[in-house]
Amino acid sequence: MAITYLESIVVGALQGVSELFPVSSLGHSILLPAWIGGQWATDLDMSTKGSPYLAILVAMHVATALALVVFFRRDWMRVIAGLWDVLRTRQIRTPEARLGVLLVLATIPVGLAGLALEKMVRNYLGTPIPTSIFLALNGVVLGSVELLRHRDAKRQAVLTPSGHGADLSAQDTTVLPVAYSERATDARLSRLSIADALIIGSAQIAALFPGVSRSGATITAGLLKGMRHEDAARFAFLLATPVILAAGVLKTPELFAPENHSVLGPALAGALAAGLLAYVSVKFLVTYFETKTLTPFAVYCLVVGIGSAVYFTVRG
Repeated sequence: MAITYLESIVVGALQGVSELFPVSSLGHSILLPAWIGGQWATDLDMSTKGSPYLAILVAMHVATALALVVFFRRDWMRVIAGLWDVLRTRQIRTPEARLGVLLVLATIPVGLAGLALEKMVRNYLGTPIPTSIFLALNGVVLGSVELLRHRDAKRQAVLTPSGHGADLSAQDTTVLPVAYSERATDARLSRLSIADALIIGSAQIAALFPGVSRSGATITAGLLKGMRHEDAARFAFLLATPVILAAGVLKTPELFAPENHSVLGPALAGALAAGLLAYVSVKFLVTYFETKTLTPFAVYCLVVGIGSAVYFTVRG
């Protein structure tokens, strides 16, 4: 079974965007070929025995993770230095060190769940109709969290004597130098409790279900814990980096198996597209979440999820 350069580049571009936007990259990787149909549906069917599609997606995920590493390179340099200091002194002495410890601890639940459940979930649910349903549910969760925050903000406004409520979604518009702003954000993230970090990290387990977004799950969990949108998004992206990279590296040998040699070229092209679009996407989203919410993504997931479920059900 062959996968063309065009198919790989299109899916790679889609993966690079949808992995970071809260709309589910795996869900879109399943739905797009099914919507196009024909040879695309045949070539890009990960449930087909011997299909190289999943191996190509692995290469795209590695490229996405590398794009995140490049974008957050200053954060990761500080976090790694902090973790090294923890190993050397057996003490947590800086905000960066504590953030590093929180990221490590928050990664453990999804790592264990992924090893135990990923293959089973994808084998039984990695088809268009279940994926469409989970995508719609993803939209319900995103929208519900935003409605809860809006309701709580209005209630707080009523309870505040001055009439100026402490809007949970309000953002500090002070313009700060990039390096200072990053350090300030990391310092806020480091004040998360271990329990909250574990809960937010565990939310990534939901992304094992095709149609549920990894970034969407972690951002909504962060918002429910009272985090700002931009802080929840930044923590989600930092948290996703080692998970995506580790999963990709673990499965990379599949791509270089003899039966997949014919798709190495398309895999490389798709990975380059994924990495480029992932970098552009995270750059956009970090700025977007300084002032905007998850609501547009919730509407998109609901419309596409319900529409896809109806279409694939009627088509049979």
